[in-house]
Amino acid sequence: MRGELFELLKQTIRPEFLNRIDEIIMFTPLSRKEIHDIVLLQFALVAERLKRSGYETTITDAAVNWIAEAGFDPQFGARPVKRIMQKYLLNDLSKDILAGKVTAGHPVAIDVKDDKLVFVSE
Repeated sequence: MRGELFELLKQTIRPEFLNRIDEIIMFTPLSRKEIHDIVLLQFALVAERLKRSGYETTITDAAVNWIAEAGFDPQFGARPVKRIMQKYLLNDLSKDILAGKVTAGHPVAIDVKDDKLVFVSE
């Protein structure tokens, strides 16, 4: 398979660029379960960063599943998950913090309602 891939690269990439490639690494596509686990790992990092600023956050299974489904793309791996979390979780949560809807010292739960992520202050 590596040989076939290299031959295909020779047909599509100019030799001077191809000569700069030191190694080709083959990956298998991520499964939905792996993407789900990546969402949990990424959220744990976000929650820890928020905790240092005084914000206690939790996430529901529905929200994790929503992010995992929205970010699932076997062709691009985990990168779409990062973009989805940035756009729909971090950006929107930041807006709510700046608007005073979410305040430090009050726990906030991240959930899904009407097919959108929502932030529920407890």
